Amino acid sequence: MFKNNKYPRTLLLSAAIGAVSMGLSLQVSADQYSDAAEKWVNDSFKRSTLTKEQQLKEMAWFIKAAEPFRGMQINVVSETIATHEYESSVLAKAFSDITGINLTHTLIQEGDVIEKLQTQMQSGRNIYDGYVNDSDLIGTHVRYGKVVAVEDIMNGEGKDLTLPTLDLDDFIGLDFTTGPDGKLYQLPTQQFANLYWFRADWFERDDLKKQFKDIYGYDLGVPVNWSAYEDIAEFFSVHVKEIDGKKVYGHMDYGKKDPSLGWRFTDAWFSMAGAGDKGLPNGLPVDEWGVRVEDCHPVGSDVSRGGATNSPAAVYATEKYVDWMGKYAPPEATGMTFSESGPVPAQGNVAQQIFWYTAFTASMIEEGLPVVNEEGLPKWRMAPSPRGPYWEEGMKLGYQDVGSWTFLNSTPEKRRLAAWLYAQFTVSKTVSLEKLVAGLTPIRDSDINSDVMTEMAPKLGGLVEFYRSPARVQWTPTGTNIPDYPKMAQLWWQYVAQAASGEATAQEALDGLAKAQDRVMERLQRANVLATCAPKLNEPRDPQYWFDQPGAPKPKLANEKVQGQTVPYDELVKTWEDARES
Repeated sequence: MFKNNKYPRTLLLSAAIGAVSMGLSLQVSADQYSDAAEKWVNDSFKRSTLTKEQQLKEMAWFIKAAEPFRGMQINVVSETIATHEYESSVLAKAFSDITGINLTHTLIQEGDVIEKLQTQMQSGRNIYDGYVNDSDLIGTHVRYGKVVAVEDIMNGEGKDLTLPTLDLDDFIGLDFTTGPDGKLYQLPTQQFANLYWFRADWFERDDLKKQFKDIYGYDLGVPVNWSAYEDIAEFFSVHVKEIDGKKVYGHMDYGKKDPSLGWRFTDAWFSMAGAGDKGLPNGLPVDEWGVRVEDCHPVGSDVSRGGATNSPAAVYATEKYVDWMGKYAPPEATGMTFSESGPVPAQGNVAQQIFWYTAFTASMIEEGLPVVNEEGLPKWRMAPSPRGPYWEEGMKLGYQDVGSWTFLNSTPEKRRLAAWLYAQFTVSKTVSLEKLVAGLTPIRDSDINSDVMTEMAPKLGGLVEFYRSPARVQWTPTGTNIPDYPKMAQLWWQYVAQAASGEATAQEALDGLAKAQDRVMERLQRANVLATCAPKLNEPRDPQYWFDQPGAPKPKLANEKVQGQTVPYDELVKTWEDARES
């Protein structure tokens, strides 16, 4: 029967056995990943806005989508904060187990992330397959043409690799990662705001309330404006001086000559004072850095070109920064960096901080701290930032840090798509609520409105209430006006340090900064290296011309020290709740 067959009987039998073995192997492999998914969901992702059945269905999609990439070694990078530590230590391992893609999530300092990103953009050499970098670079990414927009991935090469349950409408920060062309460039994976922090227990003491009212003529409460903040800072530092036998301060900040001093300003300090124009998420035509744009083209930051970087409002903001730190903050604050100053309020001797990042929340709620009571509840609260005298309704009021997945066109397509799968995994509804609990940096409405966060809210000092409030839209990142964030951001700390150290007046330091920014933009204009929306600088003219125009730059106010205004914290929260319900 087999005499004339091309293949001997033994070979056919071996082939049949091999086929069966391969089928069994594939089945074992499929079971391996499904079993891993179920174990991770059961053990580590118990809290989710999805049911367990929905979670396993979402994980089944990842298992199937990952098949072409199985066995690859993929490398991504982010800065070191609690949320990314959770991604690196938990989610990267879960993703590898569930998909068979070997994922390494590296943590380095924020400045190093930007340096690696710049190097890859300039050299075209693939360093990482995916980056989490701040949406502050959105203007850079739009103009240089080195980024593959997330929207292009979703509609093109990654169309079949885009999670059906990604649910972009559920994200709270997509406005910040969208370019002036309306395209989504980056995918948020964490965000935190820069708010006002204060000792609610001290503010509720009858003796301190009476003393404050006697001196200043109005109630001690959450400051609505900078005048009230200044009065409260003076009150605790100069008049109260000690509480329970311990020296106290009415203000906290940092001032060391260090790159983080630049963030202290570019993270919307001028917009809090009111230096820019109205408009959300960023003022137009003049933004929170003082850079003016016309038809997406930056035209200048110096007042003589229509910018506001060295405008009266910016000078006022810088002077207040210097004055308050010198008069009302602990003496060591001037020599501290951002990271060194962050834990100081938790030591229990600071009454308030106007510029406080909610990323520090987790470190401020640990039991045993002087700012946590015996029941484990915080003695402090966070509230909206007070605004300066140049601020007008309709302007942004503070900063929002939005770490976002970013993919470069110099990364080989297959590696980029594998990293895209991991990015989606880190924001998927299966894991996002547990990630929020770990890092307290919300990205989804469904998570912040969950029963889990309602239960946690009393321990978080106002974080949940803020993110549930309609007010949150006034806290936004650096916008699209900035054509080269890495080059321009590094100028700020060098010039601000001149004012902080007394080497120059605020006006002199900001004049230097504005001119330095304009020189960078002038070089970009001449070099013709930007793919779109390149700078087209205005010719300098008498600043009075611009002061006479509507909006920013605004002329100096006759009275920058307006009447202080405060509001009770409970009343403030009630207005948020009413706004949500209306």
